Amino acid sequence: MRMRPTLSWTPAGDLPPGTTDVGPLADVLRAGGVLVLSGAGLSTESGIPDYRGQGGSLSRHTPMTYQEFTASARARRRYWARSHLGWGTFGRARPNAGHRAVAAFADRGLLAGVITQNVDGLHQAAGSRDVVELHGGLERVVCLSCGACGSRRELARRLREANAGFAPVAARLNPDGDADLTDEQAAAFRVVPCSGCGGILKPDVVFFGEAVPARRVEQCRELVAGATSLLVLGSSLTVMSGLRFVRQAARAGTPVLIVNRDPTRGDEHAVTRVALPLGTTLTTLTERLDIPVDGTGN
Repeated sequence: MRMRPTLSWTPAGDLPPGTTDVGPLADVLRAGGVLVLSGAGLSTESGIPDYRGQGGSLSRHTPMTYQEFTASARARRRYWARSHLGWGTFGRARPNAGHRAVAAFADRGLLAGVITQNVDGLHQAAGSRDVVELHGGLERVVCLSCGACGSRRELARRLREANAGFAPVAARLNPDGDADLTDEQAAAFRVVPCSGCGGILKPDVVFFGEAVPARRVEQCRELVAGATSLLVLGSSLTVMSGLRFVRQAARAGTPVLIVNRDPTRGDEHAVTRVALPLGTTLTTLTERLDIPVDGTGN
Protein backbone atom coordinates (compact mmCIF):
# COMPACT_ATOMS: atom_id res chain seq x y z
CA MET A 1 0.00 0.00 0.00
CA ARG A 2 1.31 3.46 -0.89
CA MET A 3 0.72 6.49 1.27
CA ARG A 4 -0.83 9.63 -0.14
CA PRO A 5 1.74 12.42 0.22
CA THR A 6 1.11 14.87 3.05
CA LEU A 7 3.01 18.05 2.34
CA SER A 8 1.54 20.46 4.86
CA TRP A 9 -0.71 20.81 7.88
CA THR A 10 -2.28 23.70 9.77
CA PRO A 11 -1.37 24.04 13.47
CA ALA A 12 -4.32 24.06 15.82
CA GLY A 13 -4.81 27.28 17.75
CA ASP A 14 -4.77 25.52 21.12
CA LEU A 15 -1.41 23.76 20.79
CA PRO A 16 0.82 24.19 23.85
CA PRO A 17 3.51 26.84 23.34
CA GLY A 18 7.18 26.03 23.09
CA THR A 19 9.56 26.55 26.00
CA THR A 20 13.23 27.37 26.41
CA ASP A 21 13.64 25.13 29.46
CA VAL A 22 15.93 22.20 28.63
CA GLY A 23 15.61 20.73 32.14
CA PRO A 24 13.08 18.02 31.14
CA LEU A 25 15.36 16.93 28.30
CA ALA A 26 18.29 16.57 30.70
CA ASP A 27 16.13 14.57 33.09
CA VAL A 28 15.02 11.98 30.52
CA LEU A 29 18.51 11.63 29.09
CA ARG A 30 19.96 11.16 32.55
CA ALA A 31 17.46 8.34 33.12
CA GLY A 32 18.50 6.59 29.88
CA GLY A 33 16.48 4.45 27.51
CA VAL A 34 15.76 7.41 25.21
CA LEU A 35 14.76 6.75 21.61
CA VAL A 36 15.72 9.57 19.25
CA LEU A 37 13.55 10.35 16.21
CA SER A 38 15.30 12.93 14.04
CA GLY A 39 14.14 15.00 11.09
CA ALA A 40 15.47 17.44 8.52
CA GLY A 41 15.85 20.24 11.07
CA LEU A 42 18.77 18.40 12.63
CA SER A 43 20.79 18.73 9.42
CA THR A 44 20.17 22.38 8.59
CA GLU A 45 23.29 23.40 10.50
CA SER A 46 25.24 21.12 8.13
CA GLY A 47 24.03 23.18 5.18
CA ILE A 48 21.16 20.91 4.16
CA PRO A 49 17.84 22.80 4.14
CA ASP A 50 14.66 21.42 5.63
CA TYR A 51 11.26 21.01 4.01
CA ARG A 52 8.95 23.15 6.11
CA GLY A 53 10.93 25.60 8.22
CA GLN A 54 11.55 29.20 7.31
CA GLY A 55 12.66 29.13 3.67
CA GLY A 56 12.00 25.38 3.49
CA SER A 57 12.04 23.72 0.09
CA LEU A 58 8.30 22.99 0.03
CA SER A 59 7.68 26.72 -0.35
CA ARG A 60 9.43 26.47 -3.75
CA HIS A 61 8.72 23.06 -5.21
CA THR A 62 6.86 19.77 -4.76
CA PRO A 63 9.20 16.79 -4.24
CA MET A 64 9.29 13.95 -6.72
CA THR A 65 6.68 11.28 -6.00
CA TYR A 66 7.16 7.56 -6.48
CA GLN A 67 4.29 7.42 -8.94
CA GLU A 68 5.75 10.16 -11.14
CA PHE A 69 9.27 8.69 -11.04
CA THR A 70 8.19 5.20 -12.08
CA ALA A 71 5.70 6.33 -14.74
CA SER A 72 7.69 8.95 -16.66
CA ALA A 73 11.10 8.80 -18.33
CA ARG A 74 11.01 12.58 -18.52
CA ALA A 75 10.43 12.82 -14.78
CA ARG A 76 13.32 10.45 -14.12
CA ARG A 77 15.61 12.53 -16.35
CA ARG A 78 14.60 15.68 -14.48
CA TYR A 79 15.12 13.97 -11.11
CA TRP A 80 18.55 12.54 -11.92
CA ALA A 81 19.76 15.79 -13.49
CA ARG A 82 18.83 17.69 -10.34
CA SER A 83 20.06 14.96 -8.02
CA HIS A 84 23.37 14.56 -9.82
CA LEU A 85 24.03 18.28 -9.57
CA GLY A 86 22.98 18.41 -5.91
CA TRP A 87 25.02 15.35 -4.93
CA GLY A 88 28.28 17.27 -5.17
CA THR A 89 27.18 19.55 -2.33
CA PHE A 90 25.05 17.02 -0.45
CA GLY A 91 27.80 14.40 -0.45
CA ARG A 92 30.26 16.85 1.11
CA ALA A 93 28.01 17.73 4.07
CA ARG A 94 29.51 16.98 7.46
CA PRO A 95 27.93 16.25 10.87
CA ASN A 96 27.14 19.25 13.02
CA ALA A 97 27.08 19.71 16.79
CA GLY A 98 23.63 18.11 17.02
CA HIS A 99 24.70 14.91 15.26
CA ARG A 100 27.82 14.71 17.41
CA ALA A 101 25.81 15.19 20.60
CA VAL A 102 23.44 12.36 19.67
CA ALA A 103 26.45 10.10 19.04
CA ALA A 104 27.87 11.11 22.43
CA PHE A 105 24.59 10.25 24.19
CA ALA A 106 24.66 6.84 22.52
CA ASP A 107 28.29 6.24 23.51
CA ARG A 108 27.33 6.98 27.13
CA GLY A 109 24.58 4.32 26.91
CA LEU A 110 21.70 6.79 27.30
CA LEU A 111 19.87 5.92 24.07
CA ALA A 112 17.61 3.01 23.16
CA GLY A 113 18.26 3.76 19.50
CA VAL A 114 18.08 6.33 16.73
CA ILE A 115 15.42 6.52 14.03
CA THR A 116 16.05 9.17 11.41
CA GLN A 117 13.77 10.51 8.71
CA ASN A 118 16.86 11.98 7.03
CA VAL A 119 18.60 10.42 4.05
CA ASP A 120 21.96 12.17 4.48
CA GLY A 121 23.88 9.60 6.57
CA LEU A 122 25.13 12.29 8.96
CA HIS A 123 24.20 10.40 12.13
CA GLN A 124 26.47 7.57 11.05
CA ALA A 125 29.20 9.96 9.96
CA ALA A 126 29.12 11.46 13.47
CA GLY A 127 29.66 8.01 15.00
CA SER A 128 26.13 6.81 15.78
CA ARG A 129 25.69 3.08 15.23
CA ASP A 130 22.60 0.97 14.49
CA VAL A 131 20.71 3.93 13.05
CA VAL A 132 17.38 3.04 11.45
CA GLU A 133 17.05 5.09 8.25
CA LEU A 134 13.28 5.32 8.05
CA HIS A 135 13.32 6.82 4.56
CA GLY A 136 16.47 5.10 3.32
CA GLY A 137 19.80 6.65 2.35
CA LEU A 138 21.03 8.64 -0.65
CA GLU A 139 24.40 6.90 -0.63
CA ARG A 140 22.77 3.83 -2.20
CA VAL A 141 20.86 3.20 -5.43
CA VAL A 142 18.61 0.27 -6.25
CA CYS A 143 17.46 -1.23 -9.54
CA LEU A 144 13.69 -1.45 -9.85
CA SER A 145 14.00 -4.47 -12.16
CA CYS A 146 16.57 -6.82 -10.63
CA GLY A 147 16.76 -5.35 -7.11
CA ALA A 148 20.53 -4.92 -7.17
CA CYS A 149 21.83 -2.32 -4.72
CA GLY A 150 24.83 -0.18 -5.59
CA SER A 151 26.90 2.81 -4.56
CA ARG A 152 25.74 6.33 -5.26
CA ARG A 153 29.33 7.42 -5.68
CA GLU A 154 29.80 4.88 -8.45
CA LEU A 155 26.59 6.07 -10.11
CA ALA A 156 27.84 9.65 -9.85
CA ARG A 157 30.99 8.60 -11.72
CA ARG A 158 28.93 6.98 -14.49
CA LEU A 159 26.67 10.02 -14.76
CA ARG A 160 29.67 12.35 -15.03
CA GLU A 161 31.04 10.26 -17.91
CA ALA A 162 27.67 10.23 -19.66
CA ASN A 163 27.16 13.98 -19.20
CA ALA A 164 30.51 15.60 -19.81
CA GLY A 165 30.18 19.34 -19.59
CA PHE A 166 26.89 19.26 -17.68
CA ALA A 167 27.33 22.07 -15.17
CA PRO A 168 24.27 24.33 -15.00
CA VAL A 169 23.96 26.79 -12.15
CA ALA A 170 21.40 25.55 -9.62
CA ALA A 171 19.27 27.90 -7.61
CA ARG A 172 19.19 25.91 -4.35
CA LEU A 173 19.83 22.52 -2.74
CA ASN A 174 16.86 20.58 -1.35
CA PRO A 175 16.63 18.24 1.68
CA ASP A 176 16.43 15.14 -0.51
CA GLY A 177 19.71 16.01 -2.19
CA ASP A 178 18.49 17.40 -5.50
CA ALA A 179 19.05 20.92 -6.78
CA ASP A 180 16.56 23.37 -8.26
CA LEU A 181 16.85 23.29 -12.05
CA THR A 182 14.49 24.31 -14.81
CA ASP A 183 13.13 21.71 -17.25
CA GLU A 184 15.19 23.38 -19.97
CA GLN A 185 18.39 22.92 -17.96
CA ALA A 186 17.62 19.23 -17.40
CA ALA A 187 16.44 18.44 -20.93
CA ALA A 188 19.81 17.29 -22.30
CA PHE A 189 20.77 15.14 -19.30
CA ARG A 190 21.46 11.47 -20.02
CA VAL A 191 20.25 8.90 -17.46
CA VAL A 192 22.23 5.67 -17.15
CA PRO A 193 20.58 2.27 -16.54
CA CYS A 194 21.44 -0.55 -14.15
CA SER A 195 24.84 -1.91 -15.21
CA GLY A 196 23.63 -5.45 -14.55
CA CYS A 197 20.25 -5.73 -16.25
CA GLY A 198 19.63 -2.38 -17.93
CA GLY A 199 16.73 -1.58 -15.61
CA ILE A 200 15.65 1.68 -14.02
CA LEU A 201 17.80 2.96 -11.17
CA LYS A 202 16.25 4.72 -8.20
CA PRO A 203 17.90 6.19 -5.11
CA ASP A 204 17.43 3.86 -2.16
CA VAL A 205 15.10 6.32 -0.47
CA VAL A 206 11.35 6.41 0.17
CA PHE A 207 9.83 8.97 -2.16
CA PHE A 208 6.71 10.94 -1.29
CA GLY A 209 3.75 8.67 -2.05
CA GLU A 210 5.80 5.51 -1.45
CA ALA A 211 5.34 3.25 1.56
CA VAL A 212 8.11 2.69 4.08
CA PRO A 213 9.02 -1.04 3.96
CA ALA A 214 6.85 -2.98 6.42
CA ARG A 215 9.79 -4.67 8.16
CA ARG A 216 11.43 -1.29 8.78
CA VAL A 217 8.21 0.06 10.27
CA GLU A 218 7.97 -2.95 12.55
CA GLN A 219 11.59 -2.49 13.64
CA CYS A 220 10.80 1.09 14.59
CA ARG A 221 7.65 0.07 16.45
CA GLU A 222 9.71 -2.38 18.47
CA LEU A 223 12.18 0.36 19.36
CA VAL A 224 9.35 2.65 20.47
CA ALA A 225 7.82 -0.12 22.58
CA GLY A 226 11.13 -0.69 24.36
CA ALA A 227 12.02 2.95 25.03
CA THR A 228 11.46 4.84 28.27
CA SER A 229 10.97 8.13 26.37
CA LEU A 230 10.87 9.43 22.81
CA LEU A 231 12.94 12.49 21.90
CA VAL A 232 12.00 14.12 18.58
CA LEU A 233 14.72 16.32 17.09
CA GLY A 234 14.02 18.71 14.22
CA SER A 235 10.94 17.09 12.70
CA SER A 236 7.65 18.83 11.98
CA LEU A 237 6.05 15.34 12.11
CA THR A 238 3.87 16.34 9.17
CA VAL A 239 4.12 12.98 7.42
CA MET A 240 2.57 9.91 9.02
CA SER A 241 5.77 7.88 8.62
CA GLY A 242 7.20 9.63 11.70
CA LEU A 243 4.04 10.84 13.45
CA ARG A 244 2.77 7.28 13.94
CA PHE A 245 5.65 6.54 16.32
CA VAL A 246 4.85 9.62 18.39
CA ARG A 247 1.24 8.49 18.59
CA GLN A 248 2.34 4.98 19.53
CA ALA A 249 4.51 6.31 22.36
CA ALA A 250 1.74 8.58 23.63
CA ARG A 251 -0.81 5.74 23.66
CA ALA A 252 1.58 3.65 25.73
CA GLY A 253 2.18 6.45 28.22
CA THR A 254 5.79 6.91 27.10
CA PRO A 255 6.83 10.56 27.47
CA VAL A 256 7.35 12.38 24.17
CA LEU A 257 9.66 15.40 24.12
CA ILE A 258 10.25 17.54 21.05
CA VAL A 259 13.00 19.99 20.12
CA ASN A 260 11.81 22.11 17.20
CA ARG A 261 11.67 25.86 16.85
CA ASP A 262 8.26 25.76 15.15
CA PRO A 263 5.06 23.96 16.22
CA THR A 264 4.79 20.36 15.06
CA ARG A 265 1.96 18.01 14.23
CA GLY A 266 2.93 15.97 17.29
CA ASP A 267 2.83 18.75 19.90
CA GLU A 268 -0.51 17.59 21.29
CA HIS A 269 1.13 14.29 22.26
CA ALA A 270 4.25 15.82 23.82
CA VAL A 271 4.94 16.65 27.45
CA THR A 272 7.16 19.51 26.24
CA ARG A 273 8.43 21.18 23.08
CA VAL A 274 11.69 23.09 23.39
CA ALA A 275 11.71 25.91 20.84
CA LEU A 276 15.47 26.43 20.55
CA PRO A 277 18.12 25.74 17.87
CA LEU A 278 19.07 22.09 17.91
CA GLY A 279 22.85 22.40 17.86
CA THR A 280 22.85 24.80 20.81
CA THR A 281 20.29 22.78 22.75
CA LEU A 282 22.02 19.44 22.34
CA THR A 283 25.43 20.91 23.11
CA THR A 284 23.98 22.45 26.29
CA LEU A 285 22.67 19.03 27.27
CA THR A 286 26.06 17.35 26.83
CA GLU A 287 27.55 20.01 29.08
CA ARG A 288 24.85 19.60 31.73
CA LEU A 289 25.39 15.85 31.73
CA ASP A 290 29.19 16.22 31.61
CA ILE A 291 29.45 14.14 28.44
CA PRO A 292 32.49 14.66 26.19
CA VAL A 293 31.73 15.13 22.50
CA ASP A 294 33.93 14.14 19.59
CA GLY A 295 34.21 17.37 17.64
CA THR A 296 35.79 15.93 14.53
CA GLY A 297 33.06 14.01 12.69
CA ASN A 298 34.12 11.93 9.68
